[in-house]
Amino acid sequence: MSQIRKQSIISSVLVYIGFLIGFINTYLFTREGGFTQSQYGLTGIFVAVANIMYSFANFGMAAYVTKFYPYYHDNLPRKKNDLLSWALLFSLVGFCLVVVAGILFKDLVVRKYGTNAPDFVRYYYYIFPFGLGLTLFTILEAYAWQLKKSILTNYLREIQFRVFTTLLIVLTFAGLITSFDLFIKLFSFTYLAIAAMLLASLVLGRHVSLTFSVSIVTRKFFRKIMHLISFVYGGNMVFTISIVFDTIIIAAVLPDGLALAGIYTLAQNIASLIQAPQRGVISSSIGPLSQAWKNKDLARINRIYHSSSINQLIFSVAMFALIWMNFNDAVLNFHLQHRYLEAAMVFFYIGLMRIVDMGTGVNSQIIVTSTFWRFDFITGIILLALTLPLNYVFTKYYFGVTGPAIANLISLTVYNLIRYWFLYARFAMQPFSLKTLYTLLLGIGGYVLSYYVFRDMHGFAGMILRSALFVFVFVSGVKWLELSPDVKPVWQTMLKKLGIKKGD
Repeated sequence: MSQIRKQSIISSVLVYIGFLIGFINTYLFTREGGFTQSQYGLTGIFVAVANIMYSFANFGMAAYVTKFYPYYHDNLPRKKNDLLSWALLFSLVGFCLVVVAGILFKDLVVRKYGTNAPDFVRYYYYIFPFGLGLTLFTILEAYAWQLKKSILTNYLREIQFRVFTTLLIVLTFAGLITSFDLFIKLFSFTYLAIAAMLLASLVLGRHVSLTFSVSIVTRKFFRKIMHLISFVYGGNMVFTISIVFDTIIIAAVLPDGLALAGIYTLAQNIASLIQAPQRGVISSSIGPLSQAWKNKDLARINRIYHSSSINQLIFSVAMFALIWMNFNDAVLNFHLQHRYLEAAMVFFYIGLMRIVDMGTGVNSQIIVTSTFWRFDFITGIILLALTLPLNYVFTKYYFGVTGPAIANLISLTVYNLIRYWFLYARFAMQPFSLKTLYTLLLGIGGYVLSYYVFRDMHGFAGMILRSALFVFVFVSGVKWLELSPDVKPVWQTMLKKLGIKKGD
């Protein structure tokens, strides 16, 4: 667990640095006199559609790498390890099919988006290099996770990608990029750039040896591999569609769709702060979970399940409370365009969804690395069946731009409850304890105290005082109640690093 803790902490730090850069980008995109809401919304559409492209193109190769890497590594020398070769080849073939489908269905895209999101139609073909870069990077990332290089992959995905975006924004403001037309075209190649950087690192580190000679491991596990990718591919595809469908449906059905997509994108990006530790925990736990299933070490899996749940819940509750109590003041004090105040309620529901998802721990990773990955497909279908109609109906007929956030909160809660029940019924594993309840009560109590003590104080002073009081109450409570087994060793390590406490 110490190795997972260490990599999770470092990865989380990298993620937060990335989010800091991302918030600088968000500020530059949304401030008065910056990009228009429609232009910002278009970048959100690029991300959403690229994720759908990846979900169709990958053919389950990321899961193939995650599940079978230990078998290839333990039984083959590096030069005969054909795992990555087949993963990249099939993903490239899949993306070629996506390109063909994209060309064939362009007329349908024009009909659905031509009125509410004309720039989406204008730059339609530039989404393809963006999607190709995401596809290649994600496959290489899954492979790098198995090599315990989650810190490198998190740096590239969370920091380097955003640095490229910052550079493009700065060059635009400096007049060196003379138009949004050139900006978005250059933006479409940013994922390809970080994919190339990751591949170069793996090659230089001699971790990659491409061979298309079918190995004995591939022959032995061929049927199991095919069963895995057929179910996981479908499950991941429907899960991804359900997650990114919100931005796409806003652009399609609401008047001034790209501008509203920009408002929704702002709420999503701010809510991503809540999710930051989850990325580090997932990337650090995938390898150990795969190995634990191979070794039939259920006790270790259960420890990872418990630890991931409480650690992520502590982070998510704290970040949600801090952001929610300061949301409107932040929009006004940082001089964002006033229409972005509409993103407040969108953030509220997305934030609650993040708390639910993170509080249930790494249930998805436990299932997908086990022999019960078929269940991943089944739950994905259920999620899609809930998400698509709820998103459409809530957005078009009831709640407007807030509709997808409400729909996703309902859908993802049901989805996680089903997975919770499965792991409890099948393995007697469940991640909750009284500490879960204490964390929620501590967050609510800290929020109520901090908000109402300084409710009449606005501006930066109000934001700072509210936040400081909440952090003091919440951190003190977490430490006093010993809510997480990782708090004490991390605290002791910090004291040693600062020279306050000597090592044993």
